[in-house]
Amino acid sequence: MKNILFFFLLFTTTLFAQSKVGGKVVDEFNEPIAFANVFFKNSIEGVITDENGNFYFEGKKDYEILVVSFVGFETKEIKLKPGLNKNLLVKLSEGTTLKEVVVYTGKTSKKNNPALDILRKIWERKRKNGLHMFKQYKYDKYEKVEFDMNTLDSAFMNSKIFKGMEFIFDNVDTSRITGKTYLPIFINESVSEVYGDNVIKKEKEILKATKNSGFGNGDGVNTFIKDLYANYDIYDNYLKFFDKDFVSPLSRTGINVYNYVLNDSSFIDNKWCYHIVYYPRRKNELTFKGSFWVNDSTWAIKKINLEASKSANINWVKEIYIEQEFDVLNDSVFLLKRDHMMSDFSFSKKEESKGVYGKRTTVVKNHEFDIPKADKFYKEEVNFYDNSVFNKPDDYWKENRFEELNENESGIYKMLDTLETVPKFKRIYNLATILGSGYIQYGNFDFGPIFSTFGYNDVEGQRLRIGGRTYFGPNDKWRIQGYTAYGFKDNKFKYGISAKWMVNTKNRLILSIGNRRDVEQMGVSLTTSNDVLGRSFASSSFLQVALMTN
Repeated sequence: MKNILFFFLLFTTTLFAQSKVGGKVVDEFNEPIAFANVFFKNSIEGVITDENGNFYFEGKKDYEILVVSFVGFETKEIKLKPGLNKNLLVKLSEGTTLKEVVVYTGKTSKKNNPALDILRKIWERKRKNGLHMFKQYKYDKYEKVEFDMNTLDSAFMNSKIFKGMEFIFDNVDTSRITGKTYLPIFINESVSEVYGDNVIKKEKEILKATKNSGFGNGDGVNTFIKDLYANYDIYDNYLKFFDKDFVSPLSRTGINVYNYVLNDSSFIDNKWCYHIVYYPRRKNELTFKGSFWVNDSTWAIKKINLEASKSANINWVKEIYIEQEFDVLNDSVFLLKRDHMMSDFSFSKKEESKGVYGKRTTVVKNHEFDIPKADKFYKEEVNFYDNSVFNKPDDYWKENRFEELNENESGIYKMLDTLETVPKFKRIYNLATILGSGYIQYGNFDFGPIFSTFGYNDVEGQRLRIGGRTYFGPNDKWRIQGYTAYGFKDNKFKYGISAKWMVNTKNRLILSIGNRRDVEQMGVSLTTSNDVLGRSFASSSFLQVALMTN
């Protein structure tokens, strides 16, 4: 009995090891208060409410008091219970005197605003901070990309489609940003070395290892990810996400589109920093809301968070959230340490609609500076022919991850290993793979593309086509593909065959040869495409020879 009690106490202590709070801030007339300040007492952990007065965030430890403040209203302190405090309704009363702090509604003044004085100093120094201070740089990079199904409810989890696979919901968790439930379904990890030269404005990334959760080799998925999450610099005037240009809160034009408020000051990692809250002046613009901490001497950003305005109209994207942390190399150098971006993809913008989180976390360390490389180094193609890059053992990842996977992330690998033994899942997965790639895989040969099996054109009438290609891995030394087709109107057989051979793996020299007898159609090619669903060599060839006849 004592042992049972001990484990129960241990479980509850672990469960409530951090505070999670969510709710809504309103005034005496139950009208939502947008951009109010919500934080844990005696900490720098907090958020500001959205346009509808809603908030949700998690602390790194257990807190007892939540503070909610808004200029013109009395500050309110709320006692928290251990663990989760959700659906809080915080009602603020108008005060007789203004408090020192916090967040303003409407447009803030552009005159005598200390936040704007600080912003101007950031502009002056923005190209003198971080990697811009050095001629050359090199660092190690760890990147983790994850996709999660979100807004799961009991009806969804009890659906017949998951019968026999209910164990996958053991990995359901709650987002520390939105408070929604989610289930991890894909994870990719990579380790690389990044080299850059600010003089010649060149950068090169050499992949050392990459690993997927088990959904195939990830060739198409990884390409999709790279396009989805392009790199960005918060000091730039505009930040491009999903082909949209958002105005950065650190932009020189930010004064015209954002309100800025000097909210607080505190020591962070032994550096005195100012806390500035910002939010958009107008709705329906590509802007963010959030806050940042900036050092009082270098005017370099120490921490920043950005949340896309709810009114920003981006197809299929319901939310964008970004966090960045900067490390202090010495008294005058602040370097990006950790970057986290989360997007919520959904067909509907409704709060309760189901969707998919796309999350990317990048951690960098081991910086080296002013070690020049010859121009040839940046011009050389990166050689990924070594298949060991894709097949590093578990011990390698335990040693080379810059931050440990949490329990749910680790559970993805275990979950997929188990799912692969479930016949029902294998059928669903195989069907999804076929529809996604257009090919039916059998051993080291792919039949397809299936979408070209049946066709029609004016010359051939109804057309029947079968074909396939070899595929042993993302860095095959040789590949062969071919097809044959028959037109029922012209009563003729057609065919095509091609082969590629990597003559020199170091320089990526590829020899290609092929022959085709077919009806020429605009946009149709015998060779494999380089789009995200095609399987192609890692880089374009230096030399290609093609012999083709009609």
